Amino acid sequence: MSIDKKELIRRISNRVGKETGTVEEVVDATFNEIYQSLKQGESVNLRDFGTFYVRVERESWAFKFNPSQRLRKLFGWSSTYKGDL
Repeated sequence: MSIDKKELIRRISNRVGKETGTVEEVVDATFNEIYQSLKQGESVNLRDFGTFYVRVERESWAFKFNPSQRLRKLFGWSSTYKGDL
């Protein structure tokens, strides 16, 4: 099962009590900032979620994601996270 962007926006809208149009603007801006940062070779660290980064491998760039300790614990991977899931 997976959710698409439209469903993600609907769920966020319900959670925060904001109009879907407003939430969509924020989500789009967030994705664009992540994209631009990665394009410039910067990593993006989202606390309690993980870090997105790019790395040059041979003659191309590789997109990488390092999950947070909280996310690792959720899936039963080695983790030092002690908080609530």
